[in-house]
Amino acid sequence: MTTLSIDDWADHVWYVSYGSNMWATRLACYLEGGTPPGGDRANPGARDQTPPVRSTAIDLPGTLYFAGRSAQWGGGVAFYDHLSAGFTAARAYLVTAQQFADVAAQEMRREPVDRDPLADVVLSPLPDGRHRAGPGVYETLVDVGSLDGRPLLTFTAPHSAHETEHTDPSDAYLAAMAAGLQESRDWTDAQIDDYLTTRAPDVSRGRGRGDRPQSRGAR
Repeated sequence: MTTLSIDDWADHVWYVSYGSNMWATRLACYLEGGTPPGGDRANPGARDQTPPVRSTAIDLPGTLYFAGRSAQWGGGVAFYDHLSAGFTAARAYLVTAQQFADVAAQEMRREPVDRDPLADVVLSPLPDGRHRAGPGVYETLVDVGSLDGRPLLTFTAPHSAHETEHTDPSDAYLAAMAAGLQESRDWTDAQIDDYLTTRAPDVSRGRGRGDRPQSRGAR
């Protein structure tokens, strides 16, 4: 990852991931294009394919839960409910506002486009800390704080954890999340299993472990 001074960050925000994008290899498919290991669909990539400036582990207040069915992974995927009590392990990447908008577009299975209004939205304070960009499951932006003078932003579903049916994530999705947790936090298999099984009660300990990729190391 490249190094910038804080004066160069005016057009940057922290994209906060709590799901498979905690794994840098998976996020790279949204920036550079390609199919993530264990996935079924190719992503077109961002208009700016520059790697994130840096990343760091972030602890979020709130609940992680799994819902829906992903065309990419074949099972439930992670969502974040910031209004419910709990702890969510996340990873923040310092990216441009344009890159943030392009990742958000691809999460909704859209092609990144020029002059995406979301790029301007994320550079201004969000009213009440939230912004509904659309009706989709990953189109509700949440401001979860700031770091080094730049906002920490994530996107999630418009509903709470208690307002939707929870679904079982696939082994491949769990493996991608596990790789991100190990890569960003250096957690052991036991710590990863503890975290995932308490947030998805139907997930048995060690599930997906055989599919877990080799970590590239914390970055």
